[in-house]
Amino acid sequence: MLLKKSRLKKKKDFERIFKKGRGISDDFLVFRTVKNFSEKSRFGFVVGKNVSKKANIRNKIKRRMRELVRKKMKEIKSGIDGVFIARPGLETKSFKDLEGSIDRIFIKLKIFRNL
Repeated sequence: MLLKKSRLKKKKDFERIFKKGRGISDDFLVFRTVKNFSEKSRFGFVVGKNVSKKANIRNKIKRRMRELVRKKMKEIKSGIDGVFIARPGLETKSFKDLEGSIDRIFIKLKIFRNL
């Protein structure tokens, strides 16, 4: 599970990212990011009803994304706030497909430390 200090929770944080952040998309996933001038990187996850009407499926997608980001936290640069936004069709993708999509997004934006 992604640590609470690594999660975005407040509405104002999400609004700041949607307003000032730059975005990139890959398949059925969109990522918006902005610098936070802190030592920690924080992430939020948005899965709307347009992806699935069933809450258990939306929660499953969020849990998968949280786990993938948690596994990559040691490789991620500090000082980044980011929001993952799911698009319709993501519910049919496997865990491996989702991992590949997140990796491609992080590589394009040079979020990994070793890039």
